[in-house]
Amino acid sequence: MQLFEGVRLALQQIREQKLKSAFSLLGVIVGVMFLIVVVSVVEGMDRYIREDLSSAVFGVNTVTLRRIGANESGGDDEARRERRRRPRLTFADFEALRDQLTVTARIGVQSDVGGRVEADNGRLVEGVNIVSITPEVFEIRDWQVERGRPFTAQEDARGAAVVVLGKDTAETLFPGLDPVGRRVRIRGYPYRVIGVLEELGTLFGQSLDNLAVAPARSPLKAVTSPGGFIEEVIIQTDDPASLRAAQLEAEGIMRVRRRLRPGEPNNFSLETADESLSFWDRISQMLFLALPGLVAISLVVGGIVIMNIMLVSVMERTREIGVRKALGARRRDILTQVLIESTTLSSVGAAVGVGIGVGLTVLVRALTPLPAAVDPKWITVGVALGMIVGIVSGVYPANRAAKLDPVDALRYE
Repeated sequence: MQLFEGVRLALQQIREQKLKSAFSLLGVIVGVMFLIVVVSVVEGMDRYIREDLSSAVFGVNTVTLRRIGANESGGDDEARRERRRRPRLTFADFEALRDQLTVTARIGVQSDVGGRVEADNGRLVEGVNIVSITPEVFEIRDWQVERGRPFTAQEDARGAAVVVLGKDTAETLFPGLDPVGRRVRIRGYPYRVIGVLEELGTLFGQSLDNLAVAPARSPLKAVTSPGGFIEEVIIQTDDPASLRAAQLEAEGIMRVRRRLRPGEPNNFSLETADESLSFWDRISQMLFLALPGLVAISLVVGGIVIMNIMLVSVMERTREIGVRKALGARRRDILTQVLIESTTLSSVGAAVGVGIGVGLTVLVRALTPLPAAVDPKWITVGVALGMIVGIVSGVYPANRAAKLDPVDALRYE
């Protein structure tokens, strides 16, 4: 009964003194709201990067050979010069890995360049991601052909001028028509369309379907792989447990090809998706380390305001407390009632903060390319923090109310 009475009095105070209550709860509202929004965006991005970005950009269970790795940035001038002096990758490197690797794996080549694609009907698309690959990359990237077919290893070996278009590119070039069998020009080179990929979606708001995929040895190699150089070799294993073995074996093959002595550093980069995404690990760790401090500032301010409000409330109800004590209320009863009121006030603020935070998270997800996902556990944490702030803030006012002398309290005007 005492619990319901304390909650009723707290809610009554909020109803009767709306403006004062809003200001008193502002710190808790802001703190919990900030917690929900930031954690939801960071966790949503983490899930997005590790699942969608990793599979779209790197592929599943892959190790990528590049001249310069994704993590190899910065450093002093000497380090940058060393990276620029590294030998370029070639088709011969790809063929050596394909022939010598003993771990069961798919191995493919990929090189990218931007440019325009023009159809034989005069329509064109700018800013297309033009990708030259070996056929294995269709499976490595999990690119499914919706219409037509992918090109074959034989077509790649003889440099056939065939292309598979992304969904957006195909629909823009040939609206309402079947693109298969039609002609396009890619960076000036004539190609025959043999397929259209299934929709790949977007990545941070950018379409992945503005795409043209051609054989690595087709005429386009003069643009994507000038001089016979390639951007990257991708190795994919079926078993995640074999990925590390494939990485070590590929490193050994490349070191032999580059005639590197024991102790000499690699003049190439071999990275898994997890290693390539280590930059995001550092960013997310920094955000999660900074978050408690930022939230704590708001909650401490909110707690101080709630404590002051409860002190004022105790002072206004001094005679009431005196009457209750005169009628037999114990110190514990007074202490409990004030703590319940303080906790209820803070919990209401936390609930409002959660509501605003969830609303802002939905807006972020709907209006921006940033992914955001509300995890129920953080809603629980937000409400629990509000209750803790209320209990801590109410201890001093409750103790002060409990220690009031009933005679002095009854005389209070």
